[in-house]
Amino acid sequence: MLGAATIIGEASDVHRFRSKAAFARFTGTAPIPVWSGNSSRVRLNRGGNRRLNSALHMIAVTQTRGVGPGKAYVDRLMAEGKTRTEAVRLLRRRISDVVYRALKRTDATASQPSQHKMAMAA
Repeated sequence: MLGAATIIGEASDVHRFRSKAAFARFTGTAPIPVWSGNSSRVRLNRGGNRRLNSALHMIAVTQTRGVGPGKAYVDRLMAEGKTRTEAVRLLRRRISDVVYRALKRTDATASQPSQHKMAMAA
């Protein structure tokens, strides 16, 4: 419950983000590419809104402990050779995308005039 309140408080003005990638950069869940010689990989983004990142991390950790899509996703990534840290980072990014879509959907429905308001104005 505290995580949801943190997310709403920190990112309620979702219309200022162009895309889910911009939102991920704001939350600190977008990976930063790192090149070293012929290998390319990504590393943890230490920037972004730390409170929001922390709330997303707690959601990810909670999902990995229970039975559900979060645990199945992390288990699948670990079977593919990712470390647990990398898998939780990827889950956190996926959760960030879900939160962005939910906030956009909520913002769109809140901005539409309701039938009750339209009847009151007439």
